[in-house]
Amino acid sequence: MPNSNAKFHCNHRGGQEAGRRELVSRSLQSAQHCLEDQDFGTAYAHYLLVLNLAPELKASVKETFQFTLFKWAEELDSLARIQDLFNCYEQALELYPNDEVICNSMGEHLFRMGFRDEAAGYFHKAVKLNPDFADAKENFYRIANWLVERWHFIMLNDTKRNLTYLNAIENAVRSGCKSVLDIGTGTGILSMFAKKAGASSVYACELSKTMYELARDVVAANNMEREIKLLHLKSLDIEIPKHIPERVSLVVTETVDAGLFGEGIVESLIHAWEHLLLQPM
Repeated sequence: MPNSNAKFHCNHRGGQEAGRRELVSRSLQSAQHCLEDQDFGTAYAHYLLVLNLAPELKASVKETFQFTLFKWAEELDSLARIQDLFNCYEQALELYPNDEVICNSMGEHLFRMGFRDEAAGYFHKAVKLNPDFADAKENFYRIANWLVERWHFIMLNDTKRNLTYLNAIENAVRSGCKSVLDIGTGTGILSMFAKKAGASSVYACELSKTMYELARDVVAANNMEREIKLLHLKSLDIEIPKHIPERVSLVVTETVDAGLFGEGIVESLIHAWEHLLLQPM
């Protein structure tokens, strides 16, 4: 005798699937009508519903969804509805987390609003997703000129300075300092010196989002991404064991400016001495 319960569940699932397809079809039609009427907000809402109900359609509606998102974002921007704008991009990136076009557009909005570090992060992600994406490359290089001060390049090409740091770090590591924290790592050069000198554990913190991303690229280019733990944090916010497992035996830093104290070196070193550095025996 046929199992009536199984038949009921089968029919129920079939009815649900038919209802889903019908709702998706109607929402797509409504979205298209809204676009024709330039009602981008409602069209965007319809596409969100479609993509959540039918993720298998992501590829086929991608370009139209992007167009709708960008048009709706322009309206929200003009109305100063900034939080709604960011919410839309967050929703879009949940659906298309590896879409370089959406990342680049998000970066452009952030840049216009003055959030340069955050914008740089999105431009950088877009370039990594698609190295041939010309708009993202131009945006990233443009914002890099804002965020990476010119003196970094002079400093990094100062051979005498770099050798002095290298020799000092090598001497410290060889004398027994096997765990190292680099405060304000910048490009990560001092951390790499410490690792090459033989330190067993190397941690590096950097507050600037742009410099943090740059350090990640530099460290990875030198095949040390698994050997140096990079933290997007101010050293004053580092907690043990939350961020690093234990106190370190050596702290290195180059957080000095032309006036010596402008980058808060005194405060950060006092904090490191009290909270992050092993006390002398």
